[in-house]
Amino acid sequence: MIPKGRLIIIGGHEDKGIEGENLTVIKRKNASNKDHFEILSELISKIPRSHHVIEIITTASSIPEEMEDTYRKAYKNAGFTKVNFIRIENIMEANKDEYIQRIKFCHAVFFTGGDQSSLISILTGTNVLIEIKQKYLMDEHFIVAGTSAGAMAIPETIIEGGIIREALMKDDIKIGPGFNFIDDIIVDTHFIKRGRFARLCHAVALHPTLLGIGLGEDTALIISNGNEAKCMGSGMVIIIDGSQITKTNVTQVTSDNQIIIENLKVHIIAEGSNFLIKERKIST
Repeated sequence: MIPKGRLIIIGGHEDKGIEGENLTVIKRKNASNKDHFEILSELISKIPRSHHVIEIITTASSIPEEMEDTYRKAYKNAGFTKVNFIRIENIMEANKDEYIQRIKFCHAVFFTGGDQSSLISILTGTNVLIEIKQKYLMDEHFIVAGTSAGAMAIPETIIEGGIIREALMKDDIKIGPGFNFIDDIIVDTHFIKRGRFARLCHAVALHPTLLGIGLGEDTALIISNGNEAKCMGSGMVIIIDGSQITKTNVTQVTSDNQIIIENLKVHIIAEGSNFLIKERKIST
């Protein structure tokens, strides 16, 4: 079934960096410098309704109060006054009728950054997530968005964690199940700043049917019809295609040997670019 709603996956910005995992990023001159609040607000402001309600789910965050204050101020500056927060901390809360009703009447759901494994373990299979998925499938004006960990959780298959070092080794990455709003991609965020290119290559080599999406900070892909992706923001998106891999030892390698991969295909897109996920190509 082709979903009627849209997905927005955002590379993050507000999360604190991980020690030893940050590169210096110099933004290009005349960059649009749109943050994820602006990216979402540009879309939701076009929804033909008098009041636009955004529900922000802070489950992934270890600092939900601080996160709520930051988001409330940012959305207010962007012109949105109906911004609510759903702080779900356990599975029981994720089945509350109150939250389900709030999802039914909102125009966008936004998953914050933090810990994607915690987010998924709490929400998977719950009534709140079921309602979000149903609305995404059926409502052409509905938006599901996520930044950082919230973006990484959106596909069917996700990167749960991993070690970044100078060589790819067998146990350096952990792959697991995600929310399954889309099943064609696997996402990594903070991609440029935290030097995660090799990690995403590793993920794609393990799952070559999936398209690897590496999102720079303050950069997003807006996905319509489950396939048509448009890039927005100040950075770039790296897309890794493993469908033409001709040689790799990724499934046979021992813990003592390095992984090799031959014939990965890489695309780079930037603001205004369009990419067809299923066809695996840039579109005009």
